[in-house]
Amino acid sequence: MWCPSRPIPTPTRSSITPGEGTVRIQKLLSRAGVSSRRAAEDLMQQGRVRVNGKAVTELGTRVDPDHDLVEVDGKRVQAAAERWIAFHKPSGALTTRSDPHGGQTVYDLLPAELRSLHYIGRLDRETEGLLLFGNEGELAHLLLHPSSEVEREYHAGVKGRVAAETLRRLTMGVDLEDGPARALRARALEEEQWGGTLSLVMTEGRKREVRRMLEEVGHPLRWLRRVRFGPIRLGSLPRGAWRDLSEEELAELHAAVRD
Repeated sequence: MWCPSRPIPTPTRSSITPGEGTVRIQKLLSRAGVSSRRAAEDLMQQGRVRVNGKAVTELGTRVDPDHDLVEVDGKRVQAAAERWIAFHKPSGALTTRSDPHGGQTVYDLLPAELRSLHYIGRLDRETEGLLLFGNEGELAHLLLHPSSEVEREYHAGVKGRVAAETLRRLTMGVDLEDGPARALRARALEEEQWGGTLSLVMTEGRKREVRRMLEEVGHPLRWLRRVRFGPIRLGSLPRGAWRDLSEEELAELHAAVRD
């Protein structure tokens, strides 16, 4: 976190630490909540970032958060350890920090220690399922950027039996008011007299996209659940519950956005 009220210790090192355990200054400032990665570059170019008492303007500069003294406008910067959680958002909760109308938000369902984490993407009020939270801004940005094409898998309960031609249409593309949308993959999971359950894999996260696509092909939703975001799966996590990502899952999440 950014600690403006703490006394700034006298630097004990005369140079920036190279080698293992280092991170780019932009990443450190982002994780500490000082600024976005792009805004951090502006701060550096303006000469407002100092490392061990010296102004640093080179954008590729790396520091060791455990040993180097990093300051912005004379205030010490300390980043929290990277932390990511998986949360099972229940239907009815809003993906927002606060609701002026008094509705329940996802943060109301999390303990105080986790409320500084940022949600990655949104699920609309009616949709339940996997929602990731983290404090690593750069990774969050890459997970959501269209160029990364990170998969999101949804299970959808729909009205009416879905024909094979409709599944093909969902993967070929459906025209919506904000442009065409398509599923990377679509398949039927269950079929009953009154409807069925589909699996849709998407690589975009447009507002209510799955809901609108299914309405367009004549199969309104009965319910919608996100069961996977990239390599992370919802599994048996109960509604309203959360868990920390394992080290293996975190490594897979980083790998999902690498070139």
